[in-house]
Amino acid sequence: MAVTLASRRTTRRLAADAGLLVVAAAFVLPLAWVVLSSLDPHADLRVKAPDGLTLDNFDAILTSDITFTPLLNSLVLCGSATLLTVSCAALAAYPLSRFRSRFNRPFLLTILFATSLPITAIMVPVYALFVQVDLIDTMHGTIFFFAASQLPFAIWLMKNFMDGVPRELEEAAWTDGASSLQSLIRIVLPLMGPGVAVVTVFSFVMMWGNFFVPFMLLLTPDQMPASVSINDFFGNRGMVAYGQLAAFSIVYSTPVILLYVLIARRLGGGFALGGAVKG
Repeated sequence: MAVTLASRRTTRRLAADAGLLVVAAAFVLPLAWVVLSSLDPHADLRVKAPDGLTLDNFDAILTSDITFTPLLNSLVLCGSATLLTVSCAALAAYPLSRFRSRFNRPFLLTILFATSLPITAIMVPVYALFVQVDLIDTMHGTIFFFAASQLPFAIWLMKNFMDGVPRELEEAAWTDGASSLQSLIRIVLPLMGPGVAVVTVFSFVMMWGNFFVPFMLLLTPDQMPASVSINDFFGNRGMVAYGQLAAFSIVYSTPVILLYVLIARRLGGGFALGGAVKG
């Protein structure tokens, strides 16, 4: 009986390991294609060893028109929109977390519903509105819409993290004369650093890879971000510069990777509440 039970556990463990390997392969194969094709002078859709190592693909894309200007546009759009999203999410989540009202639950449910709306369902009225208020083909208009589209889920996340900060710490600050805004900036946000980092990374990544919004709201080629300009590698009649596309994908992914590396320590650090509250 014990042998049968042990064999079943071994079989289940092997099945689980096989499933994890399949999932890992689903992620690793596209990444392997990107890396290998970026160094291959004759890259195609197959995952294969390069015919010969070359940096010509990177030399071809590292120009102002192809890479640097679109990346700068992406950094301006996504960086500004992320800063606006995190700031507004913190200000909106604070009263939801700290004050009880009969409108809290309906408001949170409305936010949850807003996160489920597909962006394509609202782009037609948004485009018409932007034309009327003269925000079409403007960087600040696209930043506002980026922030508005990410704000519902950012508020939901921020509120959940803010609930983990003890209210007693703020009450002590209020006793010393601090205002609610001061306690939010000087006490709550520093203590929920990992939560702010999660919201920041999530918002930035979602905006960084967004193709549809800037494609619809921006018309001038010089203002297009990298998420839109990557479409230029797909030529007419199915012709694709696979090597240059792979090289551009690596460069395009670098800012997101750097952002995650910079705040990875904060993500794993937990809340800095040790010793702050004594029973």
